This record gives sequence, C-alpha cells and structure tokens, in this order.
Amino acid sequence: MDKALYDRGMAMRRKVLGDEYVDRAVANTDDFNRKFQDLLNEFCWGAVWTDEDLKPRDRSLLNLGMIACLGRMHEFEAHFRGALRNGLTPKELSAVLRQVAIYCGFPAAVDAHRVAKQVLAAEAKKT
Repeated sequence: MDKALYDRGMAMRRKVLGDEYVDRAVANTDDFNRKFQDLLNEFCWGAVWTDEDLKPRDRSLLNLGMIACLGRMHEFEAHFRGALRNGLTPKELSAVLRQVAIYCGFPAAVDAHRVAKQVLAAEAKKT
C-alpha cells in the first residue's frame, strides 16, 4: 500500500463525506473488509479524488449522475451531502437530477429526488 496516497485519500474522503460518515465506516472495518477499505481509500479517494485534473465539485457532479443511474441510493445520499460540501447549490443539484431523468430514466430520478429532499431538509434543520 502507498501510505501517502492512502493518507491523501482519507483526507479527501473526510473533506467530501464528513468526519461522522468516515468515522462510522472506519469503526465498521474488520478483518473481512479491511483490505477493501484500504483499496477504497488508496485508489478511489487517493488516486482518483485527489487527482487535480478535475475539481472535487466536478467529481461530485459526475458521481451523482452515475450513482443515481445505478440506483445506489445509500451512496447517492452520501455523495449528495458531499456535493453540498463541495459547493454545489440546490438549484444546480436539481438540474443534475433533471438530466438524470432524461438520460437514465425517471424512476432513477424519482428515487434520487426523494433522497435529495431528505438531505436538504436535514441540512436546513442544522442552520
């Protein structure tokens, strides 16, 4: 494992998903999924998310579309929160979901809207 890449990945993961989310993932690491978590931090978050060719905001846009298309709403929720942290506005996120509807189908967009509205409501309560 490339420790420096892993550490950069962990820092980016925390920046995008938040300490609470990452702390839960780390707490749930065991012998079964430890190597998977290491790969996730080193390659996904370290090699890809810290690559400077795209800004984290742009990566959030891409991820939301791809994850919504795949119907992975648990991951969509985490990355929707991350997109807000990366500076995307509710208006921009709404536009992403309209594009998801056209290119991936309305059922995917309906599910994504449901999750997005829950996240936005929870975030509004924090302020």
